[in-house]
Amino acid sequence: MNELQIASLLIVLAGVFGSINYLVFKLPSAIGILVVALLASIAIMAADAFYPAFGVRETVRGFVIDLEFSSALLEGMLGLLLFAGALHVKLGDLRQQAWIVVLMATIGVGLSTAIVGSTIAFALGVPLMIALVFGALISPTDPVAVLGVLREANLRKELETKIAGESLFNDGVAYVVFLILVGIAFPSGHDTHGSSLSDAFLLFGQEAFGGAALGGILGYVTFAVMRRIDDYPLEVLLSLGLAFGGYQLATYFHLSGPIFAVVAGLFIGDVGVKYGMSEITRKYLDAFWSLIDEILNAILFLLIGVEVFAVAFSIDALWGGVLAIVVALFGRLVAVSVPILMIKPFQSFPRDVIPIMTWGGLKGGISVALVLTLPDSEWKPLLLTMTYVVVLFSIIVQGLTIAPLARRLGRTPDLL
Repeated sequence: MNELQIASLLIVLAGVFGSINYLVFKLPSAIGILVVALLASIAIMAADAFYPAFGVRETVRGFVIDLEFSSALLEGMLGLLLFAGALHVKLGDLRQQAWIVVLMATIGVGLSTAIVGSTIAFALGVPLMIALVFGALISPTDPVAVLGVLREANLRKELETKIAGESLFNDGVAYVVFLILVGIAFPSGHDTHGSSLSDAFLLFGQEAFGGAALGGILGYVTFAVMRRIDDYPLEVLLSLGLAFGGYQLATYFHLSGPIFAVVAGLFIGDVGVKYGMSEITRKYLDAFWSLIDEILNAILFLLIGVEVFAVAFSIDALWGGVLAIVVALFGRLVAVSVPILMIKPFQSFPRDVIPIMTWGGLKGGISVALVLTLPDSEWKPLLLTMTYVVVLFSIIVQGLTIAPLARRLGRTPDLL
């Protein structure tokens, strides 16, 4: 199948599975599509077990592998999804939560990576550097999953801003940490420009700060052009060009595409909307990117559901997945608690912040995409299975229970 045929099939399946969810399961849209896709995948596997002569499982598995999930997400969909998510986070709200967002996206990611990696290495006998790679790819909260669930959870504004802001930035930081650790763990099978400490700091500065700088520069240039135009189709087209073209430009120059998309989206969604657009342009821009967000979310969660065909399950790997769920949650608890305790002498926090941010830190497609990019090794099947189990648990179990948890803890809880 060519790329257009594959895209057409994915859109059709997303629509069909979304309709089944709407009529039968009535779950939140993205989670429901994932659940239906996963059930359909399991049904195909079961049918193949009873009627192996048809070879349906291998046919579908070949199709899933040909989809190249990592490339589709990291080089295509991610920039648009992050840009769309950042458009709806206001800089004024984010500034009020700036310190906690920065600490969680840096110190929090580092702590979680170290805790998860060292525990997996000790418990499962995985080499430490490879286990740390797993810690880096499983530590970031996925902004696509998080922002999708936040729309349904109806959390307090300040709590929503903390979770959304952290998820938008920590995946970009974790991606850079992942590249550095992979360069050390697989020196002959991956890009090695992060294989020494000085190279690691240089790479981090180039990727993170370079991506942010490019996002600010191109965001401002696009805003300056929009101020001189009053034509909403053209202005929407300019925003699409910024998200698409800027992300590819950042990737070309080895800058962080995710951080670029977040900074550019924040700039256009706040400064651009306030000072560079008419009311009708704001309306159409918001509607366009909301629709893009919903469609790509549906396709992404569909892909996560069918990616089960690429996972080589075994009893040991499944037990490793169960352990990884516990360890990832504990790492997340530490990643949330330490920054909050650091800031607590200077700022008050409601008592529900730590449990809700811990449970609401969903993992998603980014983790699956990153583990699929690892060079082939004896440990890759285990890491892939653990990642997939953690992501499924996170999206389905945590995603469906975060709203009831928030209601149970109360909308205006006592301070810590």
